[in-house]
Amino acid sequence: MAGSAEDGAESASTGSEDSVPLQLERLILDSERQYTPFQAARAAGVPMELASRFWRAMGFADIGQSRALTDADVIALRRLAGLVEAGLLSEPMAIQVARSTGQTTARLAEWQIDTFLEHLTTGAEPGLTRAEVAYPLVELLLPELEQFLVYVWRRQLAAVTGRVVQAAEDEDMQSGRLAVGFADLVGFTRLSRRLEEEELGELVENFEISCADIVAGRGGRLVKTLGDEILYVSEDAGTAAEIGLALVETLGKDDSMPALRVGMAFGTVTTRMGDVFGTTVNLASRLTSIAPKDAVLVDGEMAAALEREGAVSPAGAGGYLGVPPGAADALSAVASVGIAAEDRAAEVEEQEPSYRFALQPMWRRPVRGLGLVEPWLLTRRPGPG
Repeated sequence: MAGSAEDGAESASTGSEDSVPLQLERLILDSERQYTPFQAARAAGVPMELASRFWRAMGFADIGQSRALTDADVIALRRLAGLVEAGLLSEPMAIQVARSTGQTTARLAEWQIDTFLEHLTTGAEPGLTRAEVAYPLVELLLPELEQFLVYVWRRQLAAVTGRVVQAAEDEDMQSGRLAVGFADLVGFTRLSRRLEEEELGELVENFEISCADIVAGRGGRLVKTLGDEILYVSEDAGTAAEIGLALVETLGKDDSMPALRVGMAFGTVTTRMGDVFGTTVNLASRLTSIAPKDAVLVDGEMAAALEREGAVSPAGAGGYLGVPPGAADALSAVASVGIAAEDRAAEVEEQEPSYRFALQPMWRRPVRGLGLVEPWLLTRRPGPG
């Protein structure tokens, strides 16, 4: 076990053989370095080749035969290999588990160091060494962050498991059909040349926070953020449409934010390690690139899915069986001649349900790699009054 914060900080600052990184590593891992990779693999009862594959999949560099591994590394190897031996995971699946966990936690650790633990690299007061600042700070934060990580992971696992079980009889879910949305900041590259690094970092962070809150709050799943762009998915088209419009409306109120473009498509999606791939994802991305500023474009499959869900009128998705946009309003006006205003209002209310969104067909255009695409402009339907 690690000593007290005072003991750790003192020993870390008194000798080069017990450096600050080694002191912090011992504190975080709660274990001493004692094994070479070969010794760790043998202690875990795992072939060296498989142990190396697990190690690399988790995102760690080869360390030769340095004596750098701990009891915790041996236990982790034994557990992962045990899942394979018990038949709960195949070897390729175990490698995927190691890789996905390593990639996710690596990003999390980088983010935490960049934000919560920025004082690790500078003394809080003149005369204090980095060890004297870092050691007690890590000692205080480590158990709290660990417990919070486990809590959030369990919550996320419960939510995902529930969605999968609930959707077991959903045909769209069984066939891997999802609504995919991209949101992209307009002119971000030009903007990044004008802003200072700190200002640019704040802009990106605000963008990601706002988008994450909107996507999660409305029942979608944020797949990833790419600085000036986000990718999200939803099991139903209506939720994805609500998210897309909410993104444009919310960020449009922030004067510090550039304009936003959103593209959405609905169809078969391949999911792997938490990410999504396929033609539907590519189409959503292409629609984003051609969308007008502060607007949402969807593909024909998305429009049809919204119609099936009752989120748009059949006329909105089908153009009144070929009647040009705008002509339908004229036809309705002609048909209502001689009918009292109150009766017309009652008839419209009775015949036309309260649809959430409206769709306007846009000009067909070729999209690189996807052929001819007919996008639809998605808007929110005004409420009564």
